[in-house]
Amino acid sequence: QRAEDPNLWSNQEKAQALMRQRNQLESLIGDFKKIEKDYEDCLGLFRLASQEANSEILSDTQRDFQQLLERLKKFQLRTFFSGEVDQNDCYLEVHAGAGGTEAQDWAEMILKMYIRWSEKHNFEITWIEESSGEEAGIKSASIRISGTTAYGWLKGESGVHRLVRISPFDSQSRRHTSFASLDVYPVIDETIEINIEEKDLRGDTYRASGAGGQHVNKTDSAVRMTHLPTGIVSQCQNNRSQHRNRIQAMSMLKARLFDLELKKREDKSREERDEKVDIAWGHQIRSYVLHPYQMVKDLRTGREHANPSAVLDGDIDDFLETFLLKDKVKK
Repeated sequence: QRAEDPNLWSNQEKAQALMRQRNQLESLIGDFKKIEKDYEDCLGLFRLASQEANSEILSDTQRDFQQLLERLKKFQLRTFFSGEVDQNDCYLEVHAGAGGTEAQDWAEMILKMYIRWSEKHNFEITWIEESSGEEAGIKSASIRISGTTAYGWLKGESGVHRLVRISPFDSQSRRHTSFASLDVYPVIDETIEINIEEKDLRGDTYRASGAGGQHVNKTDSAVRMTHLPTGIVSQCQNNRSQHRNRIQAMSMLKARLFDLELKKREDKSREERDEKVDIAWGHQIRSYVLHPYQMVKDLRTGREHANPSAVLDGDIDDFLETFLLKDKVKK
């Protein structure tokens, strides 16, 4: 009914958001009806084959039922994205833990893992900020992942990721443990109002340190915004224009404040996002062991994968799906 309102397009932003929501719902309902119809057709064929004792058709319907079950499982996951912003794009930030070059290399590996996963799902990547390591890897980086349900898929990935391996930076080939932290929060549009008072803001400019050509190395175009009451910081350096970087940094800051409130509503006892946890032992959500054995284990769900190389190449759907299922059951 709202989509049919002739005054809808007087506000382009809200109109586009509403149309996206309607299209998503129509797609969900359409896919459900298709599964329902295919099930009825398959069931009818099975009953007919049973009456005639046709083993060949019975075998075919058994296969069809199995395929239908797999489609139903994937459809069920889509119904879990019913949160207020589950359908939205998301920001993803990675920070290297203590440990210098080793940790910075691990932070870059983690970032590449999510980029590869995004590419496999046909999501779009936009670079926002990157602080390179002295020798290798990155100290921190921020990207935007754009695509339907990007936040819904990745919202459970926030936390500390731990790597155990023989360090390529250790001349004695000793085993090292490294940590990197990940923050995932939703991109919000103009339909969600976040009011920030000027007295609660501090804006700083600095010289961009990442890629961007000669311009970023000669001007203080990068912008860092700090929300003083919470200590939340957002920064952007991907534009040559300081003004555009400020707009992007403010957008990210509002998204983080919204995410903070969202987390509070979901779980009153959860630690607030402005209180940073140590990027070290005791706070990790997943361990990636490359030596002395090969294993990736999610410490929240118990899900394991015996091929770390595939996981680091973006094969993380098993972990994401298992977390979504467990989280939904818990709620």
